[in-house]
This record gives sequence, structure tokens and C-alpha cells, in this order.
Amino acid sequence: MLSLKQWQNEEIEFKKRGIKLPRFDVHALKSAGLFQPQWIHFGGGNLYRAFHAAIAQDLADKGELDRGIVVAETFDPFTVDRVYRPYNNDILQVIMHTNGKLDERVLAITAGAYFCNTKRPEDLAKMICYFKSSDLQLSTLTITEKGYAVKDIHGSLLASVVDEIQNGPKHAVSTMGIITALLFARFLAGAAPIAMVSTDNFSRNGFRFRESVLTIAHGWLNHGYVSQSFLDYISDESRVSFPWSMIDRITPNPAQATEKNLVKQGFSDLGIITTKSGSHFSGFSNTEEIHYLVLEDNFPNGRPAFEKTDVILADRETVEKADTMKVTACLNPLHTCLAVFGCLLGYDRIYQEMRNPDLVSLIRHLGYDEDLPVVIDPGVIDPKKFIDELIDVRLPNPNLPDTPQRIATDTSQKVPIRYGYTIQTYIKMGKDVSSLIFIPLTIAGWLRYLIGIDDNGNSFKPSPDPLLETLQGYLAGISIGEIDRAKIHAKVKPILSNLKLFGVNLYDAGLAEKIEEYFLHMLAGPGAIAVTIHKLI
Repeated sequence: MLSLKQWQNEEIEFKKRGIKLPRFDVHALKSAGLFQPQWIHFGGGNLYRAFHAAIAQDLADKGELDRGIVVAETFDPFTVDRVYRPYNNDILQVIMHTNGKLDERVLAITAGAYFCNTKRPEDLAKMICYFKSSDLQLSTLTITEKGYAVKDIHGSLLASVVDEIQNGPKHAVSTMGIITALLFARFLAGAAPIAMVSTDNFSRNGFRFRESVLTIAHGWLNHGYVSQSFLDYISDESRVSFPWSMIDRITPNPAQATEKNLVKQGFSDLGIITTKSGSHFSGFSNTEEIHYLVLEDNFPNGRPAFEKTDVILADRETVEKADTMKVTACLNPLHTCLAVFGCLLGYDRIYQEMRNPDLVSLIRHLGYDEDLPVVIDPGVIDPKKFIDELIDVRLPNPNLPDTPQRIATDTSQKVPIRYGYTIQTYIKMGKDVSSLIFIPLTIAGWLRYLIGIDDNGNSFKPSPDPLLETLQGYLAGISIGEIDRAKIHAKVKPILSNLKLFGVNLYDAGLAEKIEEYFLHMLAGPGAIAVTIHKLI
């Protein structure tokens, strides 16, 4: 039997199975990282485990990184206690190819994992100590887009943030508050420079990260907890930078099929672990082969030699173009479209949807016909080839167990960028938005999804979303077979006219009526969603 926990005692067997192992002194790098890391990562979920850890290990294998990474969780200690520490912080990365081949690699670059929260003072104290050191060069984050939120849909501070501001740095509880408090500790210890790098999957992530930190810091200044000098420190990007990034690697929850394959190989300790919220983890992390990370090269305290890996280093303008290409046009809108309609049409895997010719045609029209015409080529990635690769290779991969239900999570936080941005771009460029069909159809599909009844008339539970209760409240009373257009208009108007949701009032843009019409068609009865898509295709 093979054991990830004991891999260093079973190296011969691992190599016989073709599993790649570290080419560096694991004990030395982990010890150095535990003593004082150069790189800390917040949010040790599956994306870090499949991607960031692999980048770091590439560097260590080449002799370009001599300290392990420290992972920090701020919301829940589950992954620290159940996923990292029992496995000595090691990870089995499983790359799933379209042809069925699995490439496996032991990632042993993570030196330690901590629950950085007042609920575990000893871990928080350790992180404060790390942040005080000038040796720390950067912190990367994968905490999901909602982790950066400090304001609600109306632009008001969240109640929890108001409390956090009133209570000061010592009582910070949110990820943004905790990070701001850590930066304050760094400032008090000598104000060494640092790069704070959001690698979460949304546009202008560095900008939003910086704004959230500054919002909390300004609140603390007003309450007398910090000085203006601290504000000056974190406002100066030559001292505290917030580089922008574009990240792309489909990394679903660990799959049962992958687990079964690993059991067949002889692994005995890689069972899937489920959190209270329904997320899945394991000692392994499964992911696709294709990946992109474009980073703004702005690291005031130095950085690892990312240029010696697959990371693309660029200026902010290029990063924004690459990110805008992906997030607003060439991937995310197509992914969300499949997520919404996949849930409605009864699919539980993205690759299964790619066997439905109408859904494939739908995302082709969405990507090539409506999104691509307003994309600016970033120069480092070809937009058309990117969509080609996505539709022809990545999404149909039967070994990639990604679910529409996972992709549908937090859709309200995604529609402003994935659809609202493109609509706004059409308007700015003087293009005729009335010609759009598939963007309005997808938005109508999202409204239909929010009702929680699939195309067969069966109830289902929509994926978690911070605005789910509010949005469903607007649509309350709409049922399958609804024919009252005035009622539909009254119900959806608060959503389609919401500037926070779409960045534009869709009635002013001239699209809301079309969305209402598509929505009405999809309410006609069982099978109406599939029929509506087919007719428009």
C-alpha cells in the first residue's frame, strides 16, 4: 500500500508508479519556511493545492526557492486541521488529461499551515511574527471574490465590517480585517515593503483588494487605532503593492473517480473529506493540465524567479487586458452559462453538457459572436485560440469532474463582470446591443435558475450565493406556467435595473425587455428551457 503521509519512506515505490517527487531537500526547505517564510498564501483551498504549490515546487526543484510556503486560513480551521497537518502539509497533485492519463506529483513545498484568527491566538501570533520580518516578500491569496467584500450591494459597509472598524486591529475577524491588522504589525515593526497579490478569479483583483484594505484602515484611523503614517505606508505602492493578476486553471473538488483510481494504485490514505458547508478536500488535488497565471511585476521587496516557471510577468495594462479577455469574454461567461443551464437541465458534470449540441452551440455563439468582437488582444495570449482550446479541449475533458453546481456558486457576484462589462463595452463602442441574443438569454436563464425549479419541474437547491435570499425574494410568487407579463416585469425590474448587479440599468440599455421575453418563454412549462435554447440556436 502507498501512503502520502509516509511518502519519504516509500520513495522507491512512488518512483516505480511514475509519481514525480521533489528534487530538493524537503526537510531543509520546510524548516527554513517555518522559521521565516518569504511567501505566505492566504486561502489554502484546492486552487492553491493544485497550482500555486506547483509553481513554488517548480522553483524549488530548480534551486530558485530555498524556503517553503506557509499557508494561512482565516475563516475556518478545517483545512489546517484536517487537510494540511495530517499529511505533513504535503499534497498529491493529480493532473487529468483529456485522454484519461493521470500525472501525479508529490508537492512538498508547503512548510506549515495556520488558522490566522483570534479564535486560535497561538496561530495568529505566529503570523504576526512572520509579517514583522523584512524577509517576507509577498503574500498571495485565493479566498474567492466574496472574501474581499466590505460593502453590500447598496455600497454601505457590511455590519460585520462596521463592528470590525469600531473594535480595532486586535479584534479583526474578516480576512480583509486580519490582513490589514497584519500589515499594521509590519508597519510598527519597521514598515518593510511587501507585495500583496490577489490571485482570485475576478477583474482588477489587486485594485479591489487594495480598496478593501484601505477602507478598513481609514476606519481605524477615524477611530484612533492607527496613525496617518500607517495609511501613507499602505497607500504607497512602492512600499505595499497590490499587483493585479489573471489566473486560470480549472480545479474542481477532489472527485470520487480520482479517489478510486488512486485506491487502485495502492493509496490507502487519500479519502475525500467533506466540510460542513459541503466543500470537498483530500490529500490529493485534481486539476487540468492547461493553466495560465499572468502577474503584474510589481514586488517592492523582491520576489521568487517566477520568470523561470510558466508564470507570465507583465505590466498592469497587459495583465488587465489578459484578465478582461478571460473574465468578461473568453472563459468565465461561457462557464457561468453552462453552470446555470446545467443546473436547470439536470447535469452534474460540465463535460456532460459538452455532449449536448445545443449547449455547445450556445457557448460558441456567446464566445465567438458576442464576446470576442469587443475583446482587446492582450498580446501574451491569443483570445481566439484561448476559446478554441476551452471549447475543444478543456471543457469536454471527461476526466475533469467539474460541476455546474460549483461554478454556479456566487453568481450574483460574477454577473457584473461576466455580462455587464461586455454590455457596457458595446455601448461605449457604439455597437448595437439590440443584436445581442445569447448574453440576454444567459441572464434570463439565471433568473429562471433563481426560482429553484429545473426544466422537468423538479425543485433543486441553488448554489450558495450572498444575494440568493434577496434575489429569490424579488421573484417570489413566480411559478411555472406564468403568463402574466406585467407581473414578470414587476418582479424582475429590481434585478435588471440594479446598477450594482450589471453596472448598467438593463432597461436603459435596451436589453431588459428581451430578457423578460426569454424568461417568460422558459417559464412556459416542463421542457421549455431546452426548447427556448434550441429555437434561438
